[in-house]
Amino acid sequence: MGTVSKALSLLALFNHGRLEMGLSELTRLSGMNKATVYRMMTELQAAGFVEQMNGDRAYRLGPEVLRLAALREAAVPLLSVSRDVLRRLCDETGETSHMSIQRNGQLTTLTHAYSSHHGTRVAMEDAEILSLHATGSGLAFLAFSPEEVVTRALSAPLVKHTPQTETDPERLRHALAEAHESGIAESVGGFEADVYSHAAPIFGADQRPIGALAVAAPVSRMTAELKSRVRAALKAAALDLTQRTGGFCPPDYPGAA
Repeated sequence: MGTVSKALSLLALFNHGRLEMGLSELTRLSGMNKATVYRMMTELQAAGFVEQMNGDRAYRLGPEVLRLAALREAAVPLLSVSRDVLRRLCDETGETSHMSIQRNGQLTTLTHAYSSHHGTRVAMEDAEILSLHATGSGLAFLAFSPEEVVTRALSAPLVKHTPQTETDPERLRHALAEAHESGIAESVGGFEADVYSHAAPIFGADQRPIGALAVAAPVSRMTAELKSRVRAALKAAALDLTQRTGGFCPPDYPGAA
């Protein structure tokens, strides 16, 4: 590796489980010799990418990382990034895709994309409020939310939107456990009759879900082959969107690096 690549690889060693590291740990994890690591970290510290506080020998990420993160956020806002991901997801699945975010305790559709593969498709509306207990997006969001969020959502009156809407808290908790294990939530006719939706959570910088990415198709079109294709494409797209917007998947999310 070149000098720049080596320095960047040292920064990449920091994560939620290693917010601070000493020289010995950085040397062990990087596989470089101690003198090289020390020289790299000294240069990174001088540039503001890492810092040592109050005489502590451990390094942590410095303020220059925050400045660049702020510029990245300004240059690539969530809406434009999500639209790019949704377009690719539509092309891969041939079905309607949409992205929702959590605002004030509610899950709201931010944007959506339609595929031209079929004349019949699931219609969406931006700014539509999605039921947490009756949609794939809501279940995906709750599956990785803190217990207090789940309890609050399932303790509220659960509206039965269609004859297929599940309103039993215990059965919903079972669905959440399955979604947590696979990373993908499903809803069949729960919010709209004859709509089969799959959804995966999108995570923020604190490893908590900020919303969900979903693919919705008519029930009659959801074959085993399409279901497998949707789940694979959706998982990859959700991980990509999380990463591109500065988020981090929790350690227990299936497929997280």
